[in-house]
Amino acid sequence: MGERTFFPSPIPSRFHRLRCYRSMFSGLRHKIRNIFLAGLLVILPISITFFLLQFLFTSVDNIFAPLIFKLFKIRIPGLGLTLTLLLIFLTGLFTTNIIGKKLVAVGETLLGKIPLVRKIYIAAKQVIEAIALPEKKAFSQVVLIEFPRKGVYSLGFVTGSSAQEIQAVTEASLMNVFVPTTPNPTSGFLMMVPKEDLTPLSLSVEDGVKLIVSGGIISPPNLLKAKGPKSL
Repeated sequence: MGERTFFPSPIPSRFHRLRCYRSMFSGLRHKIRNIFLAGLLVILPISITFFLLQFLFTSVDNIFAPLIFKLFKIRIPGLGLTLTLLLIFLTGLFTTNIIGKKLVAVGETLLGKIPLVRKIYIAAKQVIEAIALPEKKAFSQVVLIEFPRKGVYSLGFVTGSSAQEIQAVTEASLMNVFVPTTPNPTSGFLMMVPKEDLTPLSLSVEDGVKLIVSGGIISPPNLLKAKGPKSL
């Protein structure tokens, strides 16, 4: 019998190449999507901030520029920007004295009686204070908590110890933990968790909020280089 020669069939080779192309295309599509989302997360906040400030500057300019021109017959470039900064400064100056604080408190009380406005205003103020005013310690510590089930972890913010009435009916030392939702950190869940069940992190509150808002896409540097948990 003569020696038989086997020739590889072109079909498996073609099928293998097709699978490789599909794998490459899938990986490229995934990479492009991640790059696009990363760019969107950078551009979107900048764009929103820019358009809001532009709206504010334009509104102030449209109000005062005609008045200035009518009185002095001159047009001042950058009047809207200058007056907006001055308005913010004067508002801050006014609200830091006793009379201003009382008027702001009255205004917040009135806003608190409007159902929809109350929720939006209070939530926005609390989040902004937690990020911009760390000395107020609205959120005192970033922690990991097993939620919504055992073995699955969520990021939370410690807001303080639970009320004495709640502590009295439990044997554990409970901590109030706010677990925000993604991408809107102004909504979430209030959890009362035993202190020993919390895993403290070295993340700052600001970095924790960034991680939640981005859906985990943006990982703060100190999260990647964490040396170990902090104590509560």
